[in-house]
Amino acid sequence: MTLDEATRNLAEAGIDNPRAEARLLLAHVLGITRDRTLTATPTQAQAQDFAGLVMRRAAREPFAYITGAKEFWSLEFAVGPGVLVPRPDTETLIEEALRVVPDRTAPLRIADLGTGSGAILVAALREFPNAAGIGFESAPQAFSYATRNAQKLIGSRAHILADDWNTAAGPFDLVFSNPPYIPSAEIESLDPDVAAFEPHAALDGGPDGLAAYRNLAELLPGLLAPGGHALLEIGAGQAQSMASLFADLELLGIAPDLAGIPRCVTLRKSP
Repeated sequence: MTLDEATRNLAEAGIDNPRAEARLLLAHVLGITRDRTLTATPTQAQAQDFAGLVMRRAAREPFAYITGAKEFWSLEFAVGPGVLVPRPDTETLIEEALRVVPDRTAPLRIADLGTGSGAILVAALREFPNAAGIGFESAPQAFSYATRNAQKLIGSRAHILADDWNTAAGPFDLVFSNPPYIPSAEIESLDPDVAAFEPHAALDGGPDGLAAYRNLAELLPGLLAPGGHALLEIGAGQAQSMASLFADLELLGIAPDLAGIPRCVTLRKSP
């Protein structure tokens, strides 16, 4: 399969930027940079492998599942079926953590509730070199990826537990969570890459999308150390519900992502 054929196949499947994705898939097969794909000559076996990857992408399998990797906070995380693909929007949580805890040398105790691939936890520990963290992940496939990523990228400062976040015991100085927040009825209308492939348990927030936040509202006051912060990702249209849900904590603000959508809720427990 040629690049032009791959581009046509991906365009017909409704893929945005089909030429760019075709080149990236070819680069992945050949083990070269995208810039070199225009002059590369694949072997017959490589061309067959390339065609196979293009067919998978045309079926709307997430690009990150096909390549087995996704960048987050300038780090490469292993991902695949059974784990939510890290999104750039979620980096807002790390940015806000650096704002509310400006001392990078602080010996923090960090928790990531529903850690998925481990992206948030690992990124936070990279920024706070004297911190230690625990990620809670009850889904077996996601737990496996989180464990692998933590071992590779941060080492012994991160500990991944195959447990529900309700088993967490504080106190923690920082608590992160990117919980499921899509209303149940809306999941099937999401982009096919998400609806057909990514784990619904990591997406489904119940009838109104707020079920996980009600659980967190009960849990966080007992998990946070005095003066500790919680940083939670939310979906579009959910910001107005946060003050009433988290009445037992101080709502410091809701930071927007790069698209201007309110994305990160920052909460604090009174000192």
